[in-house]
Amino acid sequence: MTPVSSHSPHGQSPLRTVQVLGGGNAATSAHVRSLAAGLVARGVRVTVCAPAEAEHTYDFTGVGAGHVDIPRSSDPGSVAALRTACANADLVHAHGLHASFRTVLALSGRRTPLIVTWHDRAPADGARAHFLRLLERRVVKAATVVLGTTSALVDRARRTGARDARLAAVAFPAPRTAEEPEDPDGARPALRAELGAVGRPLLVAVGPLERRRGHHTLLDATHGWRHLDPAPLVAVAGEGPLRGELQRRIADEELPVRLIGRRDDVTGLLEAADLALLPSRWEGRSALAQQALHARVPLVATRAGGMPELVGDAAELVSPGNARALADAVVRLLGDPGRREDLRARGTRQAAGWPTEDDAVAQVLSVYDELTQHRPLL
Repeated sequence: MTPVSSHSPHGQSPLRTVQVLGGGNAATSAHVRSLAAGLVARGVRVTVCAPAEAEHTYDFTGVGAGHVDIPRSSDPGSVAALRTACANADLVHAHGLHASFRTVLALSGRRTPLIVTWHDRAPADGARAHFLRLLERRVVKAATVVLGTTSALVDRARRTGARDARLAAVAFPAPRTAEEPEDPDGARPALRAELGAVGRPLLVAVGPLERRRGHHTLLDATHGWRHLDPAPLVAVAGEGPLRGELQRRIADEELPVRLIGRRDDVTGLLEAADLALLPSRWEGRSALAQQALHARVPLVATRAGGMPELVGDAAELVSPGNARALADAVVRLLGDPGRREDLRARGTRQAAGWPTEDDAVAQVLSVYDELTQHRPLL
């Protein structure tokens, strides 16, 4: 890794940075924790502004960062609290659209450099889509640098008016604990038995039960492999507003699908699976895709957002919303062990080329140094 300065220029005190997180998804929150740990290790002072529940889950203070409880809200009280937290920062780095918008409001009238990272983009229609475009325009025009986790997000930032938009080096953070299971050989059959997948293929999907995740397309696709003997079981990990609606469909149509709720053993689920499924309408730098390839689990995903750029030829990609194509890809893979092994090997090679956590910290710190090197002496 190329050495990068960890201090403010001209022999001044260490850089004082604020990371703003709106609560975000698991991948974004884990990235901010990883980034905070790497920056602190390099002598940077880091304060993470995030809801209390994010601190409880990701323990930013445990890696040496400060934490300020800022609710996920753009009300005047939250914006004022964020403005106070950013008062002495050399620069501020916001993650996600809504956190970035709150930060723009909080920094109004100040010349503090603002870096924005776009991790994802939620599909929207009608009035909500118009509202999100207005937020995006306000954020990119105020940001000094916009970092996008995919080329599609970088292009969108540029089209929206960003003066400086770059591709972010974002790693999927390593697990916070590295303990090996006591019985790794017994864990897989035990988990399959728990899920009811003994003697039948297990397909795993992970993600919030929301429209954008394509769960209805997944349920439609199950009709395409119900004729197999034995019929595969689909385990869907996650919670969300569609649970009741999806559960009714599963019961009414007698689908071989189980909604298993939130899980803290996603890696174990993937390692127990025969295939991983990602039917989303849009994805940024998908955490599930990265976990699947790292775990050497063949992946069937949609050709949406940043997915082709992320996985290359190491997954079977189908068009979003195309249940028939999803079903056909699953049936082909289940019947072709050679192709599954080929995808495992391709996945290992693809994952080896992804940025590491050190790469991500080095890139961000390089941007920070670039934006602060001309500060006047105090």
